[in-house]
Formats: sequence, C-alpha cells, structure tokens
Amino acid sequence: MAKEKENPNYKVIAENRRARYDYAIESDIECGIILEGSEVKSLRQNGGNIAESYAMVEDGELWLVNSYIAPYAQAKTFGHEEKRRRKLLVSRKELARLWNETQRKGMTLVPLVMYFNHRGLVKMKIGIAKGKKNHDKRATEAKRDWSRQKQRLLRHGE
Repeated sequence: MAKEKENPNYKVIAENRRARYDYAIESDIECGIILEGSEVKSLRQNGGNIAESYAMVEDGELWLVNSYIAPYAQAKTFGHEEKRRRKLLVSRKELARLWNETQRKGMTLVPLVMYFNHRGLVKMKIGIAKGKKNHDKRATEAKRDWSRQKQRLLRHGE
C-alpha cells in the first residue's frame, strides 16, 4: 500500500487556542474568506492573528471582525487595512443555520483556525460555541490534569 504524501499546500496560518478553553464548541463549519492580494501574500509569510476576532451574521452576510493580517512590505501603494472586516463565504443554508444559532439560541461564532487548504486557498474554521463559566473552565482543567496524571501512572507502572 502506497504511503500518502503530505500535501505541500496545506498549512495552518493562525490558530485560536484560547477558544476551546473559553467556549464549549458544539459544532464547526469550514468557510471561505474574501481577501485582497496583499493579504494573501502576507498570510503566506505567517502574518495573521485571529486570537481576538469573532464572526457575526449581519444583513444576510457572514463577517469576520477584528482579525489581524500584517501589512505586506512590497505592496506599498496597493496595501490593505490590517484590521478591516472581512466577508466569509458560506452557503445560504449554512448562513440561515448560523443566524438561527446566534439570534435565537444565544450562541457565539468563534474563529478556530485559519489555514491554506490542499488547493492553496485560504479557509477558516468557525466554531458555533457557548461561553463557559469559571466553574466549567476549572472542571475542564481538572479533567485534563487527571488524564495527564493517569497517563503518567500507566507509563511508569504506578
């Protein structure tokens, strides 16, 4: 059986690691993002951050707000704004579902990962999440610590 080659185009640009700690992610969807040329070139040089960003449905469109893409040095006259709102691309059915989740059920849309897919296109994974309370965060941390301790005990034979 031939071993699969790892795709050279797939590359994680930015990841929101804190999102899984602060939110209980119920489901996630992959969506496209509309970018300018200088933004894509900047992302190829690892110039992106989605840690403080969020997504929202407004006027029948999905927007990514407060994400940072570093300026591209070679694009002097045709540069881009670093923290502009960027439109996310999803189907109408998905958009209706996202609107329903956020407006009626009180969920939040949290960006989890921004990456180049196997075709070299920039994609974003958005999580439909509910905010955790402090006691939930402590319980999650205790559970994670116990699983680490359990693995340590199994490895060393008590």
